[in-house]
Amino acid sequence: MTAPIDLRSDTVTRPTDAMRAVMAAAPVGDDQYGEDPSTNRLQARMAEMLGKEAALWLPTGTMANQVALRTLTRPGDEVVACRESHAAWHELGGAAANAGVQIHEIGQDGVFSADELRCATKPRNFAIFPTTTLVEIENTHNRAGGVVVPQDVVLSVCAVARELGLATFLDGARLWNASAASGIALDTLAAPFDLVAVAFSKGLGAPGGSLLAGSKALIAAADRHRRRMGGAMRQNGIFSAAALHAIDHHLERLPEDHANARAFAEQLLAGAPIQLDLSTVQTNIVVFHIPAALPLDAQNLSTLARERGVLVNAFGPRTVRAVTHLDVDRTQCLHAAGVLAALLTR
Repeated sequence: MTAPIDLRSDTVTRPTDAMRAVMAAAPVGDDQYGEDPSTNRLQARMAEMLGKEAALWLPTGTMANQVALRTLTRPGDEVVACRESHAAWHELGGAAANAGVQIHEIGQDGVFSADELRCATKPRNFAIFPTTTLVEIENTHNRAGGVVVPQDVVLSVCAVARELGLATFLDGARLWNASAASGIALDTLAAPFDLVAVAFSKGLGAPGGSLLAGSKALIAAADRHRRRMGGAMRQNGIFSAAALHAIDHHLERLPEDHANARAFAEQLLAGAPIQLDLSTVQTNIVVFHIPAALPLDAQNLSTLARERGVLVNAFGPRTVRAVTHLDVDRTQCLHAAGVLAALLTR
C-alpha cells in the first residue's frame, strides 16, 4: 500500500537511518544529575548558536513555552502576544492552568507593532488591572501561515518592552525556518529576548525535544520549573543525539521545504477558487481558506483528501493548513495540490 502524502505538520517526520544510527550510538548518562554527555553537548552548542549564556533541553515545545511563562511571570500577570499565538490557541489553556496568567492578543497576520504593545500594556497604578509583565513573539507564526516576523519590528517591540519594564520571550519553535527564509543568523534573531525556545521536531526532523536558552540565572530558574512539571529526564542522550544530527544535516536543507510549500501553494491557487495570499507563504506552512460559496468545508476536504492519500489539517471551519518537510518531495507536494484542487472544484 502506498504511504499517504502527509502534510499535516513537520512533526510527522520519521528519523532517517543516519539519525537512528547516531541515536543508537549516543553516549548517555542521567540528565537529571547533569550527567548526560550528549545533552550537555547539545545545550552548550545551542547556547552558542543562539548567543545565550546557557540552554536547557525539554521534552516538548509546549513544555518549553509553559516553563518560560512560569519563569518570567507570576500568577495573575498578563502576557501580551500576537493574535492566534500558539501559547493562546494550541496549549490547552496551559498559560492559565500552569502559570496562572492571562494572554492579551494583539496585532494581526502574525505581527504586532511597538505602538500596539505600548497601548496593550496595562497601567501599573490602576488597582483593578492585571500587571503586564511579559511580551511574547512567535517566529515563525504558525496560524498566520508560517510568516517571518520582520527583525526591525522585533527590535522595536523589544525596545519598548525594555522601556516599559517587560520581560521578552521568543517562541521560536520554527526559528530555523525564520533564519533560513530571512538570511538572518539565529543568534541575531534571538538577541533581543530574555528567553528563547526552539524545537528540534519541527523542520529539523528529530523525533522530539525542544530547548530554552537565556542567561544562566534564567535557565537555572527554568530548570526548577521543568523539574516541577515532570520534564527532567534520565538517559536523554538518544534524543539529544538526534537533535545534534538534525542541526548538522537538516538545517541547511530547509529552503527546499520553503520552495516546495511555494510550489504547492501556487498550484493549488491556480487550480481552485480558494482564498490564499501568496505573500504569506514565506516558509514551510501554507494556510488557505475555503470560500463559503464552495460546498466543502475544511473537515470535509480533509476527510475526502485522506481517502485519496493526502493528509492535511482542518485548522478551522473553513481553514486548512499544509506543512512541507523532509519526508515529502516536490513531486508529492504538487500531486497533493492537484488532489485538493480537484476536490474543491468537482
